[in-house]
Amino acid sequence: RAKPTVRKERVVRPDSELGERPPEDNQSFQYDHEAFLGKEDSKTFDQLTSEESKERLGKIVDRIDSDGDSFVTTEELKTWIKRVQKRYIYDNVAKVWKDYDRDKDDKISWEEYKQATYGYYLGNPTEFQDTSDHHTFKKMLPRDERRFKAADLDGDQTATREEFTAFLHPEEFEHMKEIVVLETLEDIDKNGDGFVDQDEYIADMFSHEENGPEPDWVLSEREQFNEFRDLNKDGKLDKDEIRHWILPQDYDHAQAEARHLVYESDKDKDEKLTKEEILENWNMFVGSQATNYGEDLTKNHDEL
Repeated sequence: RAKPTVRKERVVRPDSELGERPPEDNQSFQYDHEAFLGKEDSKTFDQLTSEESKERLGKIVDRIDSDGDSFVTTEELKTWIKRVQKRYIYDNVAKVWKDYDRDKDDKISWEEYKQATYGYYLGNPTEFQDTSDHHTFKKMLPRDERRFKAADLDGDQTATREEFTAFLHPEEFEHMKEIVVLETLEDIDKNGDGFVDQDEYIADMFSHEENGPEPDWVLSEREQFNEFRDLNKDGKLDKDEIRHWILPQDYDHAQAEARHLVYESDKDKDEKLTKEEILENWNMFVGSQATNYGEDLTKNHDEL
């Protein structure tokens, strides 16, 4: 039996860790903590006492204040939040780096990547002649090469760590956005006419069972397509319309979060924060599950 179909997400948020702001549950500030510290670090701060948490926040503030004028501006906070969000990507690249950098020269050439990923397929082609793997490899190899070339800004066929990050996570880099749009178009455009029609758009999120009725959410996605996706109303999506759909430009999560943190902490309303203002509102920026009497709780936690 087929599993119930779920909706497949295509939209790439510029800050993919940050979703729309949920309503704060009893002022726990979890959303703010994750935006300001990243998911992993916000968990670490939860284990600290309030004193340790404040002390670490003070050190972070010094790093955010990049021009050293003793004020944290919305712009500086936005830069920090964007960096925190990108850190998980760099961590991900660090984990796989050694699998590809075979000659340990701290660069990954196209040849190294090709051999690591497709070497077995290229070396034993007869094994793959009639399998679905063969079609996948055949399609993915030129696609990867095209993406690698787009990421390789200096054109030396070798990726630095930054270039390799752009290759693995193209949605995070301005100069890779066209590739993201192109790959999306190629994935969905089943009849190969260079556009995405309504049925192709729906088929990407929903696989039809035997002539069964379409669920309500599919019908509302068809309306979405007509109303909001197909901007020039010609019944299909071109590259510009696809870009508008999957890489929405109209909402900058890091900017919105930075403004929110400044607004909530700016006591003297000069539209920038001093270290004192931030530390006074410390629990919005960083967390601590331990209250003052909770010193014992953290000790017990260590013994578990």
